[in-house]
Amino acid sequence: MIGRIALVASMVIAPHLLTPAYAQDVPGIEICTVEKTMERRTSCLQSNVDFLMKTITRLGAVHQQKLDAANRQIDGLKSAVVSLQKTVDDLQAAQKKPAEDAKKKDAPAAKDAVK
Repeated sequence: MIGRIALVASMVIAPHLLTPAYAQDVPGIEICTVEKTMERRTSCLQSNVDFLMKTITRLGAVHQQKLDAANRQIDGLKSAVVSLQKTVDDLQAAQKKPAEDAKKKDAPAAKDAVK
């Protein structure tokens, strides 16, 4: 199983390793202390704040979707439990009815035997 995962991962990653890498501005946390001027340092810090706010917003939306899905699943499970409980109650009632009918039939027979 682990071998298959490694094989698939290598097939996905290998083409990217063989292509030349071009410099690009990847959003993320930057080290702002290396900037010499106050304007560049401020800009760097603002870029970090923007990145973190976007990340928080994105993760918040993702987690809200997961919570909504979990709540829908919980509601479905609750309705299934209610349905199963009704079925159990019906089966228990059906099981008690023949036992009560048998007791009623036995009771007159016992009275006749006493006379």
